[in-house]
Amino acid sequence: MILGLTTSTYTFLHVLISLAGVGSGLIVLFGMLTGKRLDGWTAIFLVTTALTSLTGFGFPIDHLLPSHKVGIISLVLLAVVIPARYVFHLAGAWRSIYVVGSAVALYLNVFVAVVQAFLKVPALKALAPTQKEPPFLVAQLVVLLVFIGLTILAAKRFRVETTSEA
Repeated sequence: MILGLTTSTYTFLHVLISLAGVGSGLIVLFGMLTGKRLDGWTAIFLVTTALTSLTGFGFPIDHLLPSHKVGIISLVLLAVVIPARYVFHLAGAWRSIYVVGSAVALYLNVFVAVVQAFLKVPALKALAPTQKEPPFLVAQLVVLLVFIGLTILAAKRFRVETTSEA
């Protein structure tokens, strides 16, 4: 039991939150690529991404895992991205910090999704049972290269004027 929930229920909620973070993050990234702020989607993305990392720490553990390290990195990024967006309103360098930080936080969620897919999907697990085989490495390299390209494009294209927010 985790927080009064069965492990399977907790896992299900964690996965739903993670998928919401990835889905909303892709929408936000598309918005950046087209120069749109998408304020509502941004809030959903930032909240669900933070919750993904936080709920990841709720599983029983006996030592620090790579997934925890990814969660820590993501939370540190969000601790900069959220003020860049809501405190500094994307002014000056904060725009680039927001774009790059958001894209990296989304990449980390997708990175973990690929890891989980290779652990849980039988066909993928058969291709890379230890996640050291070429199919896993190629999949992660492709994801990384796609995100590098999208992040560069987003940083160039997301030039929305700052506005004061209530």
